Amino acid sequence: MQIEKTRLDGVLILTPERHGDARGFFSESWNKTRLIEAGLTLPEFVQDNHSLSGQVGTVRGLHFQAPPHAQGKLVRCGRGRLFDVAVDIRCGSPTYGEWTGTELSFENGRQLWLPAGFLHGFMTQEPDTEIIYKCTDHYAPECDGAVRWDSCGIDWPLNGTAPLLSEKDATAMPFDAFKSPFTFVGTTS
Repeated sequence: MQIEKTRLDGVLILTPERHGDARGFFSESWNKTRLIEAGLTLPEFVQDNHSLSGQVGTVRGLHFQAPPHAQGKLVRCGRGRLFDVAVDIRCGSPTYGEWTGTELSFENGRQLWLPAGFLHGFMTQEPDTEIIYKCTDHYAPECDGAVRWDSCGIDWPLNGTAPLLSEKDATAMPFDAFKSPFTFVGTTS
């Protein structure tokens, strides 16, 4: 397992090894023991989510789940290609309000680990793109929140087209009006 740090403390890119032959490939997308051997201990995962976006340019996010049901997420692309984003919303963090993004695709097999305390969003770059992610807490609608997708300075790869948004995402509050329920408690990676 290759583990790369991003510029946001705690947000990591994980790339599992693939073993391929003429038939295709095999990969362990999640192996707790191998991660511990590589020096990374992630929280327990309790829920897996899977979504499909049919159109290129679909933007989902920026979402978070507040305490006491805050969620860390391990995100990967099962089919297609997407631009995945994390925004630091930990009050007191040296990178509060900053973002990082990376391409996740079926082809590259990369995964993005976002601990609790980050907004999460993505934009599809191919038709019929699937995103699959593990969560560290169960969905709790009373803790669900969103920040407007275009209010954090993210350089979305829109190529001059308007994004396809849900009503929730289109009407979410802008970042400058957002009051974060998260506090930075020091280095996490």
